[in-house]
Amino acid sequence: MKPHIVILGGGFAGMFTARELKKKLGDAAEIELINNENYFVFQPLLPEVGAGSITDQHAVSPLRFLLQGVFVRKAKVDSIDFDTQTVTVFQGVQRRPTEVSYDHLVITLGQTVDLSRTPGLTEHALTMKTLDDARRLRSHVIERLEHAEVTQLPEVKKAALTFCVIGGGFSGIETVGEMKELIDRSLKYYPNVAPAEVRVVVVEFAARILGELPEELAEYAAELLRKRGIELQLGTGVLSATATELRTTSGEDISTRTIVATIGNAPSPLVRDLPLALEHGKIAVERTLAVKEHTNVWSLGDCALIPMRDDPQRREDYAPPTAQFASREAKLVAENIVASLEGRPLKPFRYASKGSMASLGAHRGVAQVFGMNFAGPHAWLLWRAYYLSFLPGFATRLRVFLNWTLDGLAPRSVVQVSAYTPPAARYALFRAGDTVYRRGNRADSFFTVISGKFEISMPHPETDEETVRAVGPGAHFGERMILGEYRRRADVRAVEDSRVLVLDRDEFMKLADGFEAFREYFKKYFEETYGSKWTPPNSAAKAE
Repeated sequence: MKPHIVILGGGFAGMFTARELKKKLGDAAEIELINNENYFVFQPLLPEVGAGSITDQHAVSPLRFLLQGVFVRKAKVDSIDFDTQTVTVFQGVQRRPTEVSYDHLVITLGQTVDLSRTPGLTEHALTMKTLDDARRLRSHVIERLEHAEVTQLPEVKKAALTFCVIGGGFSGIETVGEMKELIDRSLKYYPNVAPAEVRVVVVEFAARILGELPEELAEYAAELLRKRGIELQLGTGVLSATATELRTTSGEDISTRTIVATIGNAPSPLVRDLPLALEHGKIAVERTLAVKEHTNVWSLGDCALIPMRDDPQRREDYAPPTAQFASREAKLVAENIVASLEGRPLKPFRYASKGSMASLGAHRGVAQVFGMNFAGPHAWLLWRAYYLSFLPGFATRLRVFLNWTLDGLAPRSVVQVSAYTPPAARYALFRAGDTVYRRGNRADSFFTVISGKFEISMPHPETDEETVRAVGPGAHFGERMILGEYRRRADVRAVEDSRVLVLDRDEFMKLADGFEAFREYFKKYFEETYGSKWTPPNSAAKAE
């Protein structure tokens, strides 16, 4: 019976592992890859997708095309039972639980983003981890330019044109460089926005950016970014964030509607809950990439802590989470799985980095290759040539090359195919003094106070005398929209740092339709508070 090898995750490590195994074993084994999506994302290109120089579909490749002869299962991994050697997944429209058995298991689930340590970042920051993140960033930047073009409020325009990126590593610097280029090349379409009104800020806790590169290259990158109008706040951390403000450890409150967080890597919930030894939030593996205390379970890529020497002491003694290393790890794990099947000794992971590079936008970059430093246009061309050659599949390389060529010849598009819509039920943070909404604003959300205090100011319905009341945890406001009012009658501001649950109108109506206790509470509330009878506009409530 053929051995069944299951690979969890379709990123660099998982995809290259599947390819190497297929190349080495052919039809002698059943190779299966399980992934949430049916495509492979070339993550180094996400900042360019976010800036519009590459279309989103051209930064991905179908796994079925790249892995011919490998069984690709589009499903969500739920759990792993190492005793029975089974993986439980949810698949299909009905998300049925399905058990997949294995003889060898390869875990390449990468990492997720956890911003919960900093109040407000989870609720209000954009991330740059997935294809959807890149799409959302481009749409968001264009939306901010559109808003700045038409607003008559100086403070709103200032916030709309302030763009903050948290993190000065490769991801943060490449993201801010591409984002600034998108803004600069788009401003000619927005005559009411002057270049001097745009503020782009990088907040980095370390003393310099690009800590993985030599200081000489980091200094060049910093100087270039500053010349392009990008402000670097080094040695600075983030204390908190709201929908309209970023507070830093330097004491500055930055008024902004755009926060991009490229920090906060964390293990996925599945990896975190596995009965495996974790070190620094990663799966501890031997130098052979075998998971400790397991002979047929392997791990590599971002989710694994891979030693490159027998007695690792420093950060440099472990493999970094880069595509360059992931592809080499994939080659070794495939060799070792074949060796294990054949009863041969396993090999330890050995690899010396060929270098690192970063694109800074505006046709500039920095690179260290084989110990030599490059900076400027040559480094940028080297960056593009390297990643073009690294892309899997000739068709993908051709599409990306054509995208780059057209981007260099034609104006950058500001078409906003679909604006990002926040979740219908979401959390939001407000700092003391923040305005939630003003009278006259469109009424489209309902707020429940989780913590803090708000002040509601509105005219009395009979005397027009201004009345003020405070609401705290467990109270709510904004409910008059449910009576059919589309304009706010009150001004609401936060008296303390506060957190609320926001429900959009449609979401509220669905709860009222399907949750009887919820519906009955508001029927009684409206009658006692406003003297108004309320009947939810749906058949279920009317039929009572």
